[in-house]
Amino acid sequence: MENGGVENAHGDGNGNGQAASYTYWVREMTADAAPLPVPKELTAQDILSTQSQPTSLGSVWNKAGTWEEKNLNNWATQRLKELLKSVGSLDLSCGKAEISDVTKCVGDAFLVTVRNKKRVGYTYELTLKIKGEWHLREEKKTVNGHIDIPEFSFGELDDLQFLV
Repeated sequence: MENGGVENAHGDGNGNGQAASYTYWVREMTADAAPLPVPKELTAQDILSTQSQPTSLGSVWNKAGTWEEKNLNNWATQRLKELLKSVGSLDLSCGKAEISDVTKCVGDAFLVTVRNKKRVGYTYELTLKIKGEWHLREEKKTVNGHIDIPEFSFGELDDLQFLV
């Protein structure tokens, strides 16, 4: 290492000239290095057996199904609005209420493939415009309002909180 600080690829660094036990595959091949892979031509049987294997749930490039995430924001946002508007009237003991419009529907929805299993995830913020009729004493009142749902997410629906 005295002459420029570069160690010989085949030496031990002390000038002994002994072969190293490990060499990088691009460098010169030594007798103790692993042989280069030999190409093998596929037979018709090999091709058929590959085609008969079950397909993975992910993309073609992800045959192992390790991790793949698909964005579903546009579809999920439109579908969520459509479903909320189609709920119809909710009859209560003192009147009825219905969702007249979805004024805010912002968030993320995604489909994740992990280890060949599909999982859905979403997180949304919602504001729903509502209208209804309440029977107070002998009088029928028309009411308008909104419901704010600051976080609507998969796996946390039991803890759902909203402001009316």
